[in-house]
Amino acid sequence: MEQEQLQVKTPEYVSLEFKLAGLGSRSAAYLVDYCILFVVQMILIMIVFFSISFSNDSFFFFDIDTMNFILVFFLIAMFVLNFGYFVFLEFFWGGKTIGKKLLGIRVIQENGHNITFLSSLIRNFLRLIDMLPTMYAVGVIMIFSHPKHKRLGDLAAGTIVVHERGKKSSKKDPVTKYIEARNLYKEDLPLEAFDLQQFNQQDWQLLQAYVQRLTTLPPQEKPALTQQVSEVLLPGIESKLTQARSNETWLLLLYLHLKEEWEY
Repeated sequence: MEQEQLQVKTPEYVSLEFKLAGLGSRSAAYLVDYCILFVVQMILIMIVFFSISFSNDSFFFFDIDTMNFILVFFLIAMFVLNFGYFVFLEFFWGGKTIGKKLLGIRVIQENGHNITFLSSLIRNFLRLIDMLPTMYAVGVIMIFSHPKHKRLGDLAAGTIVVHERGKKSSKKDPVTKYIEARNLYKEDLPLEAFDLQQFNQQDWQLLQAYVQRLTTLPPQEKPALTQQVSEVLLPGIESKLTQARSNETWLLLLYLHLKEEWEY
């Protein structure tokens, strides 16, 4: 089951193939996330305990208003932590939590695009149902029996969980050699997840085709092609282009970012 393949055709009519993440890898990822949440919760409990204990002159003696305030704060913090951890990490970290990152899996839309905030909100809100009656019984049964390994949250949100692309051969392709020869690194163009979400599969296909052509294109033809592609892709991140570099350089750096998002 862990090795099942799924072919997806995006709205831009591009076919992508993914390896579905099954029950084993998803359970292991959740266990890692749960351990992280457990540690953080224990720290919060200790903070609340000592806050209550030393909030008054007498140990373990506090008025009802103070107790209610601390209790309400604690309950809100617990909800935000347990619910927000998954929602915000999945949205801002390309469909990954810390557990998913370590296990090499991620959540994406069923059409191949990055997960949206609404989808992350829905799939994690329905986690409350997937956890019933105990030990994630509903979710486990759904993931095990569904052909795409979907739990109820995935069904409602239109999402799937897939494995990240495997490591490629150590032999470098012409594009990688070209970028390395230019001494360019992804960190030269600091982009946040929000910046990358404005680019879709069609943008990635355009940029990929452009970069691949650069390695064989005659020097006199590069400026015109670079200008055309720059007018399409660079306006959305213009505020990030703070250094005096050529458009070709910016496009190559953008390629390094989008490659991680779209090249499975």
